[in-house]
Order: sequence, then C-alpha cells, then structure tokens
Amino acid sequence: MAVSEPHLVAHLHSTVWGPAEFVGLPPRRLTARAVLAGGAAVYAVIGCAVAGSWYGVSWFADGEAGLLYVALLILHLCVRRAGRALVGVAALLGMCLVFQAPQAAVSLVLAERGRVETLVVTSVEGGPGAVSGHGRYLCSVADGDGVPLNVRIWRGCGQATRPGDAIAVVYDVKGRVPPRGVEAGSSLLDPLRELGGWAAAFAVVSVVAVVRSHRLSVPASGPKLGSGS
Repeated sequence: MAVSEPHLVAHLHSTVWGPAEFVGLPPRRLTARAVLAGGAAVYAVIGCAVAGSWYGVSWFADGEAGLLYVALLILHLCVRRAGRALVGVAALLGMCLVFQAPQAAVSLVLAERGRVETLVVTSVEGGPGAVSGHGRYLCSVADGDGVPLNVRIWRGCGQATRPGDAIAVVYDVKGRVPPRGVEAGSSLLDPLRELGGWAAAFAVVSVVAVVRSHRLSVPASGPKLGSGS
C-alpha cells in the first residue's frame, strides 16, 4: 500500500498551514473567536507587564506572567491542530512580544509619573571595546549632595561624556521602576510604538492560525491510503 500523492500533498499542506475547511470567507463566529483569542493574548502580555511595573509586582513586570499567557495560546493552537508553521511563527512572535513588553511598560510608567532631575556624572565606563554593556557607554551619576544613584545610566551617556558633566535622569516617584537617562530628541513613549508592531504581528498570526485550523469534521489520524503501482 502506498500513499496517494494528491492525498499526501493535501495532508502535508493541512499539517503545515492548517486545513481551513471552508469555502470563501471564514465564518463570522470563527473569525470572532480567532480575534478574541489573539487579542486576549496580546492584551494579557502587555497588561501584565504594565500592571507589574505600575504596582511593583516583579512576576508580572519581568514578563513571566506574559510568557504563561503566550504558552496557553500556543497550547490552544496545538489542541486545535493549527498549522505547525503558523504555530511556530506565533510562538516566536509571542516570545519577542514578551521580551519587549517590560521595557515598554517601564517607559509608560516613567512617562506617567516620572520626574526629571539633573545629576552629575562621576565616572564613565564601557564603549565599543568593552566586554560588557553591549558596547554602550555607562555613566555612574550622583545628586547634588554626592549621593550616588544605584544604577548606571546609558541613555544620554556617550563618548563625549566626562566626569563632572550634567546628565538628565527621569525616575519614578514611587521607586517601582529603575531610573533612566533622557536622550535628546527621543521620547519615553518610543518603546511603546515599537511594541505596537510586535503586538500587531503576533495578533495577526494568531488570528490566521485559529481561522485556518477550522475543520468541518473530526480530523483523520493520517493521510488516506490508495493502491500503489
């Protein structure tokens, strides 16, 4: 017995991209369910990161809760036997969204309740040849009374920065997120705009995966068999 070639191709296509067993546009209820699933996952990932940064809940702020929601969506897609390629892309985009969300959440908190203070640079380290710091220049800073900040600043710290220079730092008045340097010509909301692209891509792929997983009947265990020559 050999596998019939047309059935094999159809089986592989269904396995990789999903069966999508409907004619024309997908049913409205299916589309609504898909949008709900994808939108809920995006909302959960970003919402957890923002809530964690706002209220100081590290498990949410670090992206661990968001990672759990992405895993639940991927599990949902696997249970529905969605196309493996779409499940893989959704998982990759979901991970990227989880990794980007914490920084964007910090930016949102600082934009809402941050205060800018001018501090004095006490030392400069790093640069392109440094082993750590990803090639960035890192500035240690202190306030007017000489009290050092407990983190080093890289935004606004550059090759021309020298000890004794003034650098602007924005900090959370409630101390729940780390302070951040202020760069000229940049906005605290820039990471949120970048996050929007990841969120949209993740949502779209998730919706397509759910829609294409639609079957009119119970999926068979394998391709149909035909007589071989």
